Amino acid sequence: MAMNDIDALIAEIEDSPAGGHIGAFFDFDGTLIDGYSAVAFFRERLRRRQVNARQLLDAAVQTINVEARGQDVDRLMELGVGSLAGTSEDDVFAMGARVFEAQVAHMIFPQARLLLAAHRRRDHTIVMASSATSFQVAAAAEDLGIDHVLCTQVEVADGLLTGRVDGPILWGPNKAAAVESFAASHGVDLAKSFAYGNGGEDELYLSTVGNPRPLNPDGDLQKVATQRQWPVVRLQRPVRLTPQSVIRTAAALAAAGTGVAVGVGMGVLNRSRRTALELTASVGSDLAFAAAGITMEVVGQENLWRQRPAVFVFNHQSQLDVLILGSLLRQDFTGVAKKELQTDPFFAPLGWLADVAYVDRTNTDQAKKALAPALEALRNGRSLAMAPEGTRSATPRLGAFKKGAFHLAMQAGVPMVPVVIRNAGELMPAHVLLLDSGTLQVAVLPPVSTKKWTQANLPKQVAKVRDMFLATMQDWPQD
Repeated sequence: MAMNDIDALIAEIEDSPAGGHIGAFFDFDGTLIDGYSAVAFFRERLRRRQVNARQLLDAAVQTINVEARGQDVDRLMELGVGSLAGTSEDDVFAMGARVFEAQVAHMIFPQARLLLAAHRRRDHTIVMASSATSFQVAAAAEDLGIDHVLCTQVEVADGLLTGRVDGPILWGPNKAAAVESFAASHGVDLAKSFAYGNGGEDELYLSTVGNPRPLNPDGDLQKVATQRQWPVVRLQRPVRLTPQSVIRTAAALAAAGTGVAVGVGMGVLNRSRRTALELTASVGSDLAFAAAGITMEVVGQENLWRQRPAVFVFNHQSQLDVLILGSLLRQDFTGVAKKELQTDPFFAPLGWLADVAYVDRTNTDQAKKALAPALEALRNGRSLAMAPEGTRSATPRLGAFKKGAFHLAMQAGVPMVPVVIRNAGELMPAHVLLLDSGTLQVAVLPPVSTKKWTQANLPKQVAKVRDMFLATMQDWPQD
């Protein structure tokens, strides 16, 4: 298999036997994510001043011993777990969830999700095998849909961490032994299974299966792979802070600003906010995408115009979504956004042009009142764009849908049009103001009639539309 040939690897998975007796074992740090979760946790603890100077020095020394001198990870793990002695288990897992949301989610290799999806389509038994602790990997495993996790456990007594490891640290031979034990107890045929890892210490672990596939290998594992003729793939890295990404982002923001200026200028000349919005939405979005090197592939574009006015609902992954919806809808639309965006320098001008309704998510009564102008706009012929998840997701995983958009569509008697955005979070992650170039993929589904919707069956309608998103994301439509 050629280097970097992710398509060839996916094709190999698709051609492999189906069924749970085939395992797919994934290392975590450096394999599923670009970097190390321990560093993200350490940053969080530093930010909260939970690490003292001695612990900081010891951790730095042991990190050098592991990375530069080839020592095993045991001492570094003991230091990390030991510093948590006396901490509530619930608090540690809550910290894990925070760190995942703020940092680790953006470190996941987008193409790793494609590998997981390919194995899932073959009904393979997917397992995460990592030397990291359970609280480091739990949130990621849940987000990635990995039910089986082999990792280093920490000792807990009366709900508090004792500061000791409970059992072996799954590094080197211990990880290989854990995989073999799991396979024996779950009826997994290792000779036909796949395993993915990135470090030289993963050689024994990878050797347990018939299809070892190094991903993003370090120098040591690359040498092993070459000697043993293991196919190697390097995944495309997530968006990172580089001079190129900064220049690209600045150019896109400047282009979007130009679009706003042109739109407002023409709107003033014509004394028409509608003209200003149409020019900003079309020209501004298109200029920003061109400056960033982003193209947009839209399946079902005819559904944007089939029935208007309509409530356009979309899965919210990124600040790019604003440009995406502007480019798609182009005219006669408004939106609903969280109150905090009312003062956002990027969003506020667009919100003013579109006469967006701002909602205080902490105040139900205020939220209902804020939606009244949106309902009036629908009844007067303007469409509405709204994210039923209510907030941006840090990952492509679809969140729960709130009912607000569905109530508005039902009350106004207009159809609902699902707009499924596939990869905006890859090009501009949530809460990260950096852009990558690439191709945005969007699927606009046919309008959904709301004529038979009632208060009683509304929860069923919400679930039905959400299922449409899930099905589309699982099996992307073709032109």
